[in-house]
Amino acid sequence: MGPELITVLSGGLVELVLGLVGGGGSILAVPLLLYVVGMPSAHAALGTSAVAVALSALANLMGAMARGLVKWPCALVFTAAGIVGSTLGAQLALSLPGARIIPLFGGLMLVVGLMMLLRKNAEGDPDVRLNLKTARSMLPWLIGLGLTAGGLAGFFGIGGGFLIVPALMLATAMPITYAIATSLVSITAFGLVTVANYALAGEVVWRTVGLFVLGGVAGGAIGQTAGARLSSHKYLLQMAFAFAVAVTAVGGYMILRGPP
Repeated sequence: MGPELITVLSGGLVELVLGLVGGGGSILAVPLLLYVVGMPSAHAALGTSAVAVALSALANLMGAMARGLVKWPCALVFTAAGIVGSTLGAQLALSLPGARIIPLFGGLMLVVGLMMLLRKNAEGDPDVRLNLKTARSMLPWLIGLGLTAGGLAGFFGIGGGFLIVPALMLATAMPITYAIATSLVSITAFGLVTVANYALAGEVVWRTVGLFVLGGVAGGAIGQTAGARLSSHKYLLQMAFAFAVAVTAVGGYMILRGPP
C-alpha cells in the first residue's frame, strides 16, 4: 500500500469517527500522521493536523448555523480570548523539541479518554444569553476558560472540542447541544490560528493536507450516513465508550513509544 493511499485512508478514518461519534475524531489525526503516515516530525504532524481540524469544524459550523444552535455572543467572547491562548500555545510548542511534545500529547489523550468515559450528558437553559444583565457572571468565565482552551488547542494542534464544550456549559449553563454547536466557532478559529503559526514556521506539509482532507470527505460522508441510521441512544453510548477506550489506549501507546 503506497504512502498516498495510507494518508487518504487515515484522513477517512478521522472523519469517519467524527461522523459516527459526533466529535473528537481530530485527536486521532496526530498519532495517525506520526505513526501510520510517517510525518517527518511531531511539529509537522501538529501543523498538518491543524488544517484538517479547522476545515472539518468549519464544515460542521455551517450546519449548526442553519439549525440556529450557535450562541454567537458567547462564542465570540470565548473565541476572542481563545485566539490569544492559541497563538501563545502554538508558539510555545514550536519552541520545544518535537520529542518532548509527543509524550505530552499522549498524556492529553489519556485525560481526554477518561473525561469521555466519565462525562454525563447535561441539561441546561436553551434560552441563555450573554447581555448586560448576565455579563458580570459570564464574562470572567468565558474569558478565562477561553484562554485556557485556546492555549491547549494551539499547543497540541487540535480542535479542543472536548475542552470547549464543557467549558461553555460551565461558563453559561447552556445545554450540551448548543455548547457543541457554539464550540465549532472556537474550534475553527483556533485551528486557523494554529495553522498560520505552523505554516509560517514551515511545519505544514500541504501535499499531505490535500490527501488527508480528500480521504476525510469520503470518510465523513460515510460516518454521518451510518451515524444517522444507527442513532439510537444505546448505539451512541456504545460508540462513545469504544472511542474513549481507543483514545486512552493510543495515549498510553504514545507515552510508552515516544517519537516514531
